[in-house]
Amino acid sequence: MTLRMSERRTSIIGAFLVALGPISMALYTPAMPELVRAFASSEAAIKMTLSLYFGGFAFAQLVSGTLSDVIGRRRTTLIFMAIYLAGSLMAAFAPSIPVLLAGRLVQGIGASVGMTVARAIVRDQFTGTTAARIMNMIGMMLALGPAVSPTLGGIALGLFGWQSIFLLMVGFALMACFIVQLFMAETTTPDRSKGHFRPILAAYGELMRDGRFVSSTLVIAGAVGALYAWATMLPFVLISQVGLTPTEFGIGMLMQSGLFFSGTVTMRLMMRRFTPQALVPAGLFFIGAASLALAFTMHALEPTFLSVMTPIGIYAFVMPYMMTAAMAPFPHIAGTASAMMGFIQMSAGLLGGALAALVGVPAMALGTIIPSFGLLSLASYFWYRRTVRLRPLVAPAAAETPLSEAAE
Repeated sequence: MTLRMSERRTSIIGAFLVALGPISMALYTPAMPELVRAFASSEAAIKMTLSLYFGGFAFAQLVSGTLSDVIGRRRTTLIFMAIYLAGSLMAAFAPSIPVLLAGRLVQGIGASVGMTVARAIVRDQFTGTTAARIMNMIGMMLALGPAVSPTLGGIALGLFGWQSIFLLMVGFALMACFIVQLFMAETTTPDRSKGHFRPILAAYGELMRDGRFVSSTLVIAGAVGALYAWATMLPFVLISQVGLTPTEFGIGMLMQSGLFFSGTVTMRLMMRRFTPQALVPAGLFFIGAASLALAFTMHALEPTFLSVMTPIGIYAFVMPYMMTAAMAPFPHIAGTASAMMGFIQMSAGLLGGALAALVGVPAMALGTIIPSFGLLSLASYFWYRRTVRLRPLVAPAAAETPLSEAAE
């Protein structure tokens, strides 16, 4: 039996679920230099904990999204939250680097469900401006998660040590299970036929052949992928090169948090006067300006807190409409569409982290890789506009309001 939740409840539950991924990724970044010393290991080994988390998070979305179409959103979320809880406990009590690496991989697999189910429950129930408002809240958490988490992680590290950071994640897992069990309604009718191999391949093939889906997803991949990519670089730039302590690093991330929050709240307020799609160029303008500024400061100037964090903060104006646009034509496979979107976005973050490791010099990597993501967003948006003119984006007949064409 499917039920409809209110816009407010959907926003709160979706935002909380989607926040688990970025929080689990970024919460322990202030502890990365400390973990090198605690395990008598190398920076490369500790960076691998992020890469494995990214890998588990990205690839598991292809499973969790499709599974939510097959057995339902609630059951899938509870199963993967149990996996996330197990990974958090493994990491908290890891006696060695291999166990810590395994715990982070399991965490990534479990946390993947938040991204896919959050967007799917929105598409199950809403379209048009209402969906864009909810996606704005989800986009806010995608931005605020990596921004706020280092602050919380830095404080926990300074007061209680690195294990306390993973114990916080244990608490998040238990809270998620409680919220899903008591407050989240089932928003789709489970269809076990979608779990067969041929329908799965057909669904992914349908998505990847649709230029509207691919182009709008790449716009978000350039923006959101950058958020995850720079999380692997900022601790080593600001702590190792600029000279901040882990606690100072965490507190310094409040600047990023404030700019992220301001950008998303501004977009939400502007949606009262402008259509969501009309705001996309504004977000891309800030991304383009930040990309140019970061490329210049990282290559031409000695890194300082302000020279690093000012462009990073400006980058934060996210685009909820593009998430809505990507999923609008696929109500029959909303979970699969959400999974593929998340996979592409997280793969962008994984690629950015891997490239940063290859570059080796954190400041140079930051000033090269993040601007490249900005260029990806801009180029993909021009592709999206051309594609949607050829195939206008129209909501299904049962939709609450039709989606108008791309911003002109």
